[in-house]
Amino acid sequence: MYTSTAEHFLRALRTLPQLFLKWVVFACVIGLAAGGVGSAFYFAFHWATGLRSEHPWLLLLMPGAGAAIALLYRVCGMEHDRGTNFVLIAVRENEHMRLRTAPLVFVSTILTHLAGGSSGREGAILQIGGAIASRVGGWLRLNESDSRIMTMCGMSAAFSALFGTPLTATVFAMEVVSVGVLHYGAMVPCVLSAIVGHWVAVYFGVPVTAFDLAGIPNLTPFTLAQVLGMAVLFALLSILFCKIMHMGSRLYERYFPNPVVRAAAGGVVVILLTGAVWLWNPGTYDYNGAGEAVIHAAVNGQVRPEAFVLKMVFTAATLGAGFKGGEIVPAFFTGAAFGCLTAPALGLHPSFGAGLGMVSVFCGVTNCPMASLLLALELFAGNSYGMFTGQSLGLFAVCIAVSYMLSGYYGLYSEQKIVYSKFSQEMVNKNANEDH
Repeated sequence: MYTSTAEHFLRALRTLPQLFLKWVVFACVIGLAAGGVGSAFYFAFHWATGLRSEHPWLLLLMPGAGAAIALLYRVCGMEHDRGTNFVLIAVRENEHMRLRTAPLVFVSTILTHLAGGSSGREGAILQIGGAIASRVGGWLRLNESDSRIMTMCGMSAAFSALFGTPLTATVFAMEVVSVGVLHYGAMVPCVLSAIVGHWVAVYFGVPVTAFDLAGIPNLTPFTLAQVLGMAVLFALLSILFCKIMHMGSRLYERYFPNPVVRAAAGGVVVILLTGAVWLWNPGTYDYNGAGEAVIHAAVNGQVRPEAFVLKMVFTAATLGAGFKGGEIVPAFFTGAAFGCLTAPALGLHPSFGAGLGMVSVFCGVTNCPMASLLLALELFAGNSYGMFTGQSLGLFAVCIAVSYMLSGYYGLYSEQKIVYSKFSQEMVNKNANEDH
């Protein structure tokens, strides 16, 4: 017995350096590749956003852009593409992602934003990073376990490059696939690829996403009670966000079964919604595109009361029709706008409420509490003029935890597997939104 144990230990000592070196090399390669493509995507994204801001008439191209996206996917044999859901399947079931996914979603997301669709950028970048890493894994003929880790490396590197949040990107890639299970075996390669991807983006001049919060209180029994009240509201908002997103897709599919017609009709709906907003707020395009200006305004304590509702409607109208992008930045928008609006009613600073809303709604719709806590740290800790302390982080942790628990089994991604119950230690093993 002792001899067998010693032999096993010695074998492990000989193998571990090789494994470590292998993942250092693979992680750096994926970080360089995904970081470079993520940087290119960032500049293309902001070029499209700036051009649309200078030429608002581009909104009239929405129906044509939608039809073009649908036709492009049909020509490439990916008419039934499932977006970010397929990245989750690739990690969990080792389904190989086609390399063509990367350029397809790159071009389609840029077209969506150029024409004024309401979507984010993270859905595209997760698919781009996952597709690149999956293809590299195929070229290297990696086994099933290593291929999954490679896909997670691509997710973390691309996410980190685009947002400048390597810790969040690492844990999000490990946490989002199976709720209740962290894939610790992927920690070293994911964190290395995320850091390398971030360095590449910084080298090319991609700015880090960060916000300056004001009015962050100390942790006291009173502020804890205030934050608990906010957390309950954020959990309910997360459920509403998910239901509206999924309802948009179902309605489009029911009335427009042809994907090309569906996308064109979605473009018309977005144009009509923009015109309707003009009736009481002339000249605004706040709900077209990602809406980053509104997020910054909310963090500065300025928001229109209807903003959080309209962003959900615009995003459902865009993504449900088949346009590309993602829901996470719209979730940031929705959470920030709602938190800024409701925080004063509970005696909290609107800027602090906006920050709470961003990370808590993100948690509620993605079911990723650890990534959400790290997101709060990376978005706010370095830019809040010394107000962000360990106790303040405790308030964010409480709000995130309650939002995670009370948002139930809803989620943005239908292929996300809920492995363990949010309310006990029981295994439930079902997909997000199942039984809802």
